[in-house]
Amino acid sequence: MALILSIETSTHVCSVALHEDAQLIGVYELFTEKSHASAITLLIDQLLHNAGFQLADISAVAVSKGPGSYTGLRIGVATAKGLCYALDKPLISVSTLQAMAYGVSKQYPIKDFLFCPMLDARRMEVYCEVFTSELESVLPVDARIIQEHSFDELLASNRVVFFGNGAAKCKPLLSHQPTALFADDVYPSAKYTGVLAHQHYLKNMFENIAYFEPFYLKEFFYKKA
Repeated sequence: MALILSIETSTHVCSVALHEDAQLIGVYELFTEKSHASAITLLIDQLLHNAGFQLADISAVAVSKGPGSYTGLRIGVATAKGLCYALDKPLISVSTLQAMAYGVSKQYPIKDFLFCPMLDARRMEVYCEVFTSELESVLPVDARIIQEHSFDELLASNRVVFFGNGAAKCKPLLSHQPTALFADDVYPSAKYTGVLAHQHYLKNMFENIAYFEPFYLKEFFYKKA
């Protein structure tokens, strides 16, 4: 039995989930801005307590590695690494965008659909990647400025489902394409992270706890006063 605790903090949604051999036992999601640092450990404690487990029972800790919010990712990764150090458990990282694609692909069980999660990167820029229904990447992860003819080549021969908090602002520019579909109210969640984490666990795909860093995609620059 593999009991995996998953952490997702890449956007304004803070969530934790517990999976036993890829089966969801429980999930807590908090939709409150700037609450991750104060809430994450409380959510973990409540989740484990209500599920009848202790921290020592878990087999691994999984974390959504990004892209996403700089601050959110740092909080999630720091929490996951701290737990792994303290419990001597392996660390698993899961692509935020791939986990989102997994969740939406279950809503559209059609093999020839493509899935494009989008996370808001301010203005008309989004973090995005395009996946097949088997979660294979067909358009690499990128910080992309969306314009009217973005994805024209892809949409000419594929039905693409766009979703995530970056898709809403892109909908007016892309909805003229008959093969562009939009799934509403989709956000990163630890309940999807945990399923993919179990696949990594079976393959011993673990991170180096000391050196692992979030996948920010873009460099973060501090402005001098």
